[in-house]
Amino acid sequence: MKRLSEKQGLARLRQVKDAYREEIAAGYEHRAKSCLTCETQGACCIDAHFVNVHITRLEAVSIRETLDNLPLADKEQVYRRVDETIEKYDLKAEGDTFAQTFACPLFEKGTGCLVHQAGKPLPCIQHACYENRADLPPSALQTAREAIIERLNTRVYGSASWLPLPLWLRR
Repeated sequence: MKRLSEKQGLARLRQVKDAYREEIAAGYEHRAKSCLTCETQGACCIDAHFVNVHITRLEAVSIRETLDNLPLADKEQVYRRVDETIEKYDLKAEGDTFAQTFACPLFEKGTGCLVHQAGKPLPCIQHACYENRADLPPSALQTAREAIIERLNTRVYGSASWLPLPLWLRR
């Protein structure tokens, strides 16, 4: 397998996510409730009993690049929230990491997702409030994209691992 530079991997990651965002928007989002009209905006992002978004190292790099565009004080505040999230929810890289849940430190009240356009993880792209279960995007769509991202990580870094978002952001 031919190795990729991190820059090449990030470019391909953006292509994968952009295509996925377009597929979800075109095929499914029109059946979902708009986040902008939600009476509890961000509740799904900060529900510590629900959120267990896992990302890879390459996605963490992409998210960090997006956060680097924030003013320094805002960026520092986000990383403080990341640290507080890791501590508050006792997030660990060992064991069943998919059983660990947390409130997303990238959600900011009044602003929304700080990485909405660039860097947003796949589960967040796919998630929306659907009235009918039949309207949900099939989980196979996300699984297929996750396999692609896993291969990209392997080509860039030699391996791939999935960890809770706050842990990768701090590594």
